[in-house]
Formats: sequence, structure tokens, C-alpha cells
Amino acid sequence: MKKFSALLLSLVLAFSAVAQDSEPYQVKVSSPNGAPALSLAALAEQNPENYTYVAAEAISAEFANNTADFIVAPVNAGAKLYKMGKSTYKLAAVVTWGNLYFASQKKNFKLKDIKKSEITLFGENTINASVALAALEKTKLTAKNVAYLGSAAATQSLLLSDSGAIVLTAEPALTAAKMKNPKITAYPLNDLFKKATGFSGFAQAGLFVRAETIEQNPHIVEDFLVRAEESCKKCKKDVAAVARAAVALEILPSENIALSAIPNCAIRFESAQEARKQVEATANIDLKQFGGVLPADDFYYGEK
Repeated sequence: MKKFSALLLSLVLAFSAVAQDSEPYQVKVSSPNGAPALSLAALAEQNPENYTYVAAEAISAEFANNTADFIVAPVNAGAKLYKMGKSTYKLAAVVTWGNLYFASQKKNFKLKDIKKSEITLFGENTINASVALAALEKTKLTAKNVAYLGSAAATQSLLLSDSGAIVLTAEPALTAAKMKNPKITAYPLNDLFKKATGFSGFAQAGLFVRAETIEQNPHIVEDFLVRAEESCKKCKKDVAAVARAAVALEILPSENIALSAIPNCAIRFESAQEARKQVEATANIDLKQFGGVLPADDFYYGEK
């Protein structure tokens, strides 16, 4: 009996030691800096060591590395890599729906001015440019001429330096420009997109989940998605808290910019299943940005 009691005690102690040694699973997340990262800023603030921020052009490498549990990235980029067999990440949700704006410091600037003007977009042969051009065409506002620069920061610089320029830029660059020049007038591309398609924004940035994480830790995936949705909701319910988090995480340079920019970034959590029609509507604008075809069923997390 004494031997049995001793054995039982040793087993209890062994299991207790395992329980003490084991630590909660640490979800690793990668994201481009700037607007897409704002969607998870309230969540990232709780465990900043688990979040990695990279330049937008480096986000494809995060898919290839296959180490992050979740990646925030352009929906079309994730779809294209998945179709090419270069990514195992499935779309779990769409989190941003278009932070693009037509802007100018011209006096009494109106959208109709685009028809008789040259406009400058950023990112030639990108989904952002394709969506902008399609929205202009379908609302009968096709520009007289279109020029391109490499980034929203570049069109922001042109907006500030050329009083006659009409540009496509993005938040938070737009807010920063307006703080330097209050004469700037801007109109959301999403207003034109809704007139053209009926949808309130296009599928811009998504939250992707690694296939291995889905298989090995399904409950952790579900828990994280619940918390990610709450983080997105906070971008409307408590902008001040998200602004503080964005500055603390060095996503944005100041709370003043964050407070003005966050409401204009169209942050909204919709599961992959809920967002599928809008993803496909966005893809159909320029299929080559999605790999030439609509994403397959198994691209969407939760598809049975």
C-alpha cells in the first residue's frame, strides 16, 4: 500500500511539473506597417513581442517563411500566392475595405474635375490602381490622362508640392498631408466604388491563417479570430485607445494623426465566408492580380 501511495504521489508530482513547465501557446502575427496593422493594434498592444511589422513589399516573404500563425496582407497577394502553391495560408477574414482617397489642394476641387485633368495614382498594375480606374470608368469620371508614382507617400509629396495636382493617396498619408496644408480636399474612393458596384468598399487587406496552425491548434485559431474581431470593432468604438496603441507600437507617428486617420481606414472584420462575394467582386475587376482566376473554395478558412 505504501508503495502504491508513493507511486501515486510521484505521478501527481510529475503531472504537476509538466503543467507548470508548459506555457500558453504564443500566437505569432506578421503585418505590414501602417493602415493594415491598425486593425489588430488593440490586440497587439497586449503582447507586442508576438507581432512583427515589415515593409509592404516584404510581406510575400512572410508567407514563404511559413512561421507566423497569422499574417495581415493584401487579399489579392495572399490569393495569388495560394493559387501558385507558394503559401499555405487561408483567408480567415477581411479587415480593411479601402483607405484610398482622391485629393487635391485646388480651390473648390470636385470629383468631376477628374474628367478634364491628369490624375496621379500610386502603384501601376496593382489592385488599388485597378479598383480606382474601374470605379472612375463606371461612374463616368474617366480621367483625361493617368500618371503613376510608386507609393502613397510619393503621391502625398506631389499633393503637397503641386497646387494643381489631383492624386490618389491613402490614409494615414492623407491625414498627415492635411495637417500640413488644410486647403487639401479629399473624396473617398469607396463612395465611387459603392456607386459602381453596390458594395461598401473592396476587399483590401485580409487576415490569413497558416494551415499548420489550423490543423494543430484549431481552438487557438478560433479564439484569436474572436479577439481580432473585437480589435477591429475597437477602431470604431474607442478610437482614442487604438490611437494610443498605434503610437506605442510605432505603427503611426503621432496620436493626432492616428485619431484623424483611423476612422477613415475602413476597418471592419468580416469572416472569409461573409466576405466571399466581395472578394470575388474585387477579383473580377482585375483577375491577374489574383493569379488569373477566382480563389478556390479551399482558400477560404471555414469552407467545408
